[in-house]
Amino acid sequence: MARGPKKHMKRLAAPKHWMMDKLQGVYAPKCRPGAHKGREALPLLLILRNRLKFALNRNEAMMITKQRFVHVDGRVRADPKYPVGFMDILSIPKTQDKYRVLYDVKGRFTLNKCTDDNKLCKVTKCYMADNNTPTISTHDGRTLRYADSLIKKDDTIQLDLNSGKILDFVKFKIGAYCMVTGGANTGRVGEVVDVETHPGSFDIVHVKDTNNNTFATRRSNIFVIGRRESEVLVDLPKGKGLRMPLTQDREQRIATYAKSKAGKKRLN
Repeated sequence: MARGPKKHMKRLAAPKHWMMDKLQGVYAPKCRPGAHKGREALPLLLILRNRLKFALNRNEAMMITKQRFVHVDGRVRADPKYPVGFMDILSIPKTQDKYRVLYDVKGRFTLNKCTDDNKLCKVTKCYMADNNTPTISTHDGRTLRYADSLIKKDDTIQLDLNSGKILDFVKFKIGAYCMVTGGANTGRVGEVVDVETHPGSFDIVHVKDTNNNTFATRRSNIFVIGRRESEVLVDLPKGKGLRMPLTQDREQRIATYAKSKAGKKRLN
């Protein structure tokens, strides 16, 4: 009789945003329990083999991790199934590479090169611990004591990974610049325009991007990344979080196709 959670996963059951070939094998690496949810993270093995192409197969990826070459958030991670999630900083000192894990416009994980050791963390909980110690919890499982009393739930803190101290924080409010981390609009970036409160249900946040396209999502999906567009605390990936509506995308594709067709006619 089986006991406990399953420790394996088949490729067809893996999240679509992992972008795994379904014909290349039967099984997929399953994330260990950790700071991020299993379907909201990438196993370290997949990053080394499928994304960075440092390994050709699972055995080579395991050799890299077991030699303690890979750091996540400044700490050595030797487990090839360690979950790497949103805003985590992956560094490989031997190659002097450093990446921040973000979402692209289509909601897939992307590795964006960075140079600093400052990590953004979303505050998920504020409470008083033992001896009336003000404490906050973040989206990546951290617990920070004696935080600023102005920091509240859904705010974002800028954390120095070397010292573990809070350098700055950004309030969640109308006018703040944010990235969507869940739902149909995952990866889109824009300014918070309005917040609808629904007691007993989900609060809805309306966001407007730089193309003046508006969309709505749940409050829990909002991750504040700056006080305004000009003060974004992280470098955004390709596309800058702008997703074109279907009509605009269609028109652009038609124009590109017509342009390439005209070029071929000239060559002929």
